[in-house]
Amino acid sequence: MPDSAPPTTTPPATTPAIAPPAEAVPIASPPASPVAVPRRRHSIRWVILILVLVIAGIVGVPWVMHSLHTASTDDAYVNGHLTFVAPRVAGQVAKVLVDDNNRVRRGDLLVQLDKEPYEVQRSIAEAAVTAAKAELATAKAQARGTVGQARSARFALERAIEDVDNQAALLKARIATLNAKKASLNKAQADYDRAMPLVQSNALSKEDFGTRTAALQVAQAQVEEAVQGVYQLRVALGLDIPTDPNADLSKVPPDLDQTFSAVRQAQASVIQAISVLGVEDSYNKGPRQMIADFYKRDPQGDIDKIYAVLLKDAPTIKQAEAKLAQADRNLDQANLDLKYCDVVAEIDGVVTRRNVNPGNNVVIGQSIMGVRSLTDIWVDANFKETQLAGLKIGLPVDLDVDMYGSRKVFKGRISGFTMGTGSTLALLPAENATGNFVKVVQRLPVRIDLIDYTPDEAPLFIGLSVEPTVDLTAEPSGPNAGKLLQPLMVTAVPSTTPSMVPSTAPVAVEARP
Repeated sequence: MPDSAPPTTTPPATTPAIAPPAEAVPIASPPASPVAVPRRRHSIRWVILILVLVIAGIVGVPWVMHSLHTASTDDAYVNGHLTFVAPRVAGQVAKVLVDDNNRVRRGDLLVQLDKEPYEVQRSIAEAAVTAAKAELATAKAQARGTVGQARSARFALERAIEDVDNQAALLKARIATLNAKKASLNKAQADYDRAMPLVQSNALSKEDFGTRTAALQVAQAQVEEAVQGVYQLRVALGLDIPTDPNADLSKVPPDLDQTFSAVRQAQASVIQAISVLGVEDSYNKGPRQMIADFYKRDPQGDIDKIYAVLLKDAPTIKQAEAKLAQADRNLDQANLDLKYCDVVAEIDGVVTRRNVNPGNNVVIGQSIMGVRSLTDIWVDANFKETQLAGLKIGLPVDLDVDMYGSRKVFKGRISGFTMGTGSTLALLPAENATGNFVKVVQRLPVRIDLIDYTPDEAPLFIGLSVEPTVDLTAEPSGPNAGKLLQPLMVTAVPSTTPSMVPSTAPVAVEARP
């Protein structure tokens, strides 16, 4: 049967055929190979894995090496000294010249107190100094008068000794005269005795006999006069009158010039005069010995030099000088109090915690504000105890401050270790003896000093968070490098020499290797 075309079927009228749009017809693509897709994906994964390993090696190996050779902590902060400003005198505040956050330099005026009461005290002290100077001048004049009295008393003592010696010599002279008068009396008596028989035999005239009688009477009177003169001198010298007519009237004690009452009185006057000059002497000492000892006060025996020294060291002058010195010190104190009315900054820094205003009454030692130093600051880093083995004084430190981020890295060095962990230095340390001990890694504060720090370029504020990184492989440098403990402090011993200037407090000086 010949091929014939298939019959054409006409769709029903109720369901007319609608041809699809040309763009909606899918374009047939050649079928993909079932093996090519998995192989390509497997190659990409290996490439990614290799790249990750390479990047990890490039980044991770230095990080691991850096971690093995450094020690770091995020428990660190900037610390520094806060100098509290307090007045040295009490008073009412007249002016306050600074406010919080103002920068000041050492010696700048911060607060001024009312000076009027202290100016009055200074005037009183100046008047006291003037009065003390006048008292000193009076004391010197009185001491010079006392020196004159001492000189006069010394001369009187020497004169008294000389008078006794003169009277003793005069006594001997009068005894010699008495002996001469007795010889004359003996001659007159002999002449009278020879004349008596001659008168009876008329061999001698009555006129001559009367002359010899008168001569005998005159001689007797002269002897009596001489005897009374000797008695007078003996009584004047304090000697007794012997009852024995044959006694030796010239006998005088050898130390009469040292024991005679007038001499002792003159000695007492000398002791009284020199005692005012501060010289102590004994009444049991003889006058000559006392004078000799007095001259020994100068190697050359210069009496003027002796009195000059006594005048300088006189008690009245010393007392007046002490009063003057006290008045001068009171004046110095008044000047200091007046100076202390100006409260100044003791360090360079920034004002903080101001709590004083004009009109306030302040007392000595009251804290009125504080000054934070911009240069005397450091970093306190609390390292774990497991990190301390490699830390030594002098190791360099890189300091990353959160305030500056990665823009600024500060340099520092370890300068010391706190002698105790934070828990032992706490107000209420852990009581491990009660049996509640749980081992916790402790942290030890390590002090890090800044190197080449310039606050004007990048200031650090107290309390800022810091992340220090210590290079454990570096060589320690600087003072006490490589040690764990700083050396002993050498304290300056104040001089014991007395001085009118108040001594300063001992200064602690760090011993350098």
